[in-house]
Amino acid sequence: MKRPSLAVALAVSSIVLTGGLVACGDDDDGGSGGGGGGGGGVGEVTIGASLPLTGDLADYGPPGEKAANLAISEIKKSGGQVKLETADNETTPQGAVQAARELLAKDASCISGAWASTDTIPTARSVTIPEEVPLISPSSTAYDITNLDDDGTVFRTSPTDNLQGPALANLIEQSIGGVEGKTVNIGARDDAYGTGFVDFFTKAWEEKGGTVGESVLYDPTQPSYNSEAQQIVSGNPDAFVIIDFPETFVKVGPALERTGKWDSTKTFITDGLADDTLVADNAELMAGVRGTAPGTPEEGAASKAFDKAFTSAAPKDVKRQTFDAQTFDSVILCYLGAVAAGSTNGADIAAEIQDISGPGGKKYPWTDLKGAVKALENGDDIDYIGASGELDYDDNGDPTVGTYDELIVKGGAFESTGQIEASSLEG
Repeated sequence: MKRPSLAVALAVSSIVLTGGLVACGDDDDGGSGGGGGGGGGVGEVTIGASLPLTGDLADYGPPGEKAANLAISEIKKSGGQVKLETADNETTPQGAVQAARELLAKDASCISGAWASTDTIPTARSVTIPEEVPLISPSSTAYDITNLDDDGTVFRTSPTDNLQGPALANLIEQSIGGVEGKTVNIGARDDAYGTGFVDFFTKAWEEKGGTVGESVLYDPTQPSYNSEAQQIVSGNPDAFVIIDFPETFVKVGPALERTGKWDSTKTFITDGLADDTLVADNAELMAGVRGTAPGTPEEGAASKAFDKAFTSAAPKDVKRQTFDAQTFDSVILCYLGAVAAGSTNGADIAAEIQDISGPGGKKYPWTDLKGAVKALENGDDIDYIGASGELDYDDNGDPTVGTYDELIVKGGAFESTGQIEASSLEG
């Protein structure tokens, strides 16, 4: 996200509660504390949420929508006037572009989304950059987004894959007893997410002294993957790395199993497959699989408060999922950007977002939104601490800090075996 100089200002939109997801309203007990003024200077802000309610990432859509609505509820409890508009991006580039256009047509001044990197890039290029509207993706981790010529309008709340590649290499090193003389075979979807991750993981693994045997890229729209599976398992590797999304992996996984040479306990995945529903529906296939995914600090008060607020919010049958905290933070940042700018103009909002989450100001966790709003209205510098932890944006709109969960599948569910700080990794 190259950032040529941008005229400073800020704006956001309103947020409308949609789709039967009832955010825990003003009388809910969840995080920031009750009512009062705050945000009155900016007026009503409309925030858009581009969500994967269908398509490859559909399992992430309902928790993402619940998190966005929870953010709106917390903003209202701080005294803010907001409206949330949502749209299904279908986990496709065309669907994401159309979703963004629909949201702008409903006067959204800032958009949370899209999700897949291959959807966020065309959304930014075709819609939000030309319209000077900030786009904050909760889940697009491909490094290609860093280099977008975006005039400072594209951000994300998850660390980039140049950090997750080394994180995964560290986990594999620990899990298989070292790197020297060890070979890893890779299978990955052939898109911006898959190819970028392959490059960063391969670099990290080889710098440690390991070898990459097969590196197989496949079209995520193929009907079957038998030949690709044979390539991925060839050569008796010490570990497998699979970089994919759920809807494709439910075809790739069985193809790997049919080879008779694949071992799920030697398989490592990335955030695109850190999907609780995928594991629950494919418990035997996924047994023993390990991997990494952006998480929330286990010891952080803001993260613990988010877990409590999300769990107690309606609909209660929508459970926690990867990227829910990051979605919550993206919506909150849209609003705080508008408050800081005193405007609902997209370019004005975009100009404020980096400073709001950067180091140097007084730290305000999401649980003290009222305090953060008051400070911004007074012209003070703040450092927002989100549900996903600190962000500390760089000039490209990328987080420079963050947390990765180290995961393993046991008993048909993911368990966390540890965490690693993204800021400790070399990209």
